[in-house]
Amino acid sequence: MNVITKKILKHWQLYLVIALPFAFLITFNYIPMLGVQIAFRDYNPVQGIWHSNWSGWKQFDFFFSSPYFGPIIKNTLRVSIYSLIVGTLSAIFLAIALNEIKNRRFKRTVQMVTYMPYFISTVVLVGLMDIILSPTAGLYGQIGRLLGIDSLPDIMGSPNAFPSLYAWSGVWQETGYGAVLYLAALSGVNPELYEAARIDGASRIQKVFRIDLPAIQPTIIVLFILSIGGLLGIGFEKVFLLQNILNQSTSEIISTYVYKVGLVDANYSFSVAVGLFNSVIGFVLIMISNFMAKRLTESSLF
Repeated sequence: MNVITKKILKHWQLYLVIALPFAFLITFNYIPMLGVQIAFRDYNPVQGIWHSNWSGWKQFDFFFSSPYFGPIIKNTLRVSIYSLIVGTLSAIFLAIALNEIKNRRFKRTVQMVTYMPYFISTVVLVGLMDIILSPTAGLYGQIGRLLGIDSLPDIMGSPNAFPSLYAWSGVWQETGYGAVLYLAALSGVNPELYEAARIDGASRIQKVFRIDLPAIQPTIIVLFILSIGGLLGIGFEKVFLLQNILNQSTSEIISTYVYKVGLVDANYSFSVAVGLFNSVIGFVLIMISNFMAKRLTESSLF
């Protein structure tokens, strides 16, 4: 009996605990990777993955040479970077503000109010936006008529307004949840640091920059690196629901384009090819951002 077998028999309870998650990981994360080859085949559901003809880089050439390639990459990066910046800053600001509140009851109330929107479905959120921002029957239109403005611009149909609508609706829905992670990091700060800063005459702003931000810096960097990897994989559902004919010039992103060209038209090989492209770019971005974080700071993902 070799050493590895002896260790497994000795700690079999621990191996049993991780057996199910490990089997889940292999079954749903690694085995499906075999389907990546669809991107390099003319996939036919009747013939299956293994018997469909090889097409090489055909699907990638089609994607890169498409006249929509430049605009949808630009739209995707614009919306995702905008959302990443305002979402991260909002969560950090809320966490620091809550950390400064001394009244526990008020603090918990604010946390609950800001956390609740996270549980609202995307469909309901977009429905609320449609109702509120309607220039005819919505709150937006009613306020305009009270002010004597008869003709209001359609915000939901404005191409320039789409990135802001997507980003700031995400701030309202997700900031409370994002702040929880930073609050957890702030809870580990030694109270003696605040006491020493108070004795030295530091203001609240100075405490934030000298104590709070350095304390949550590792958390900010790790979450930022993970978010960077998903820049091109921005969520499909909310964009698709907010999209209409009027704002399509700025709302058409990779995921909606793949849905229309790849899934609606049953071009499954194209869908997998674009998904593979997203994964490769995401992996490269994670490696680069992790390398830069390691060089510039002492914190990194790995």
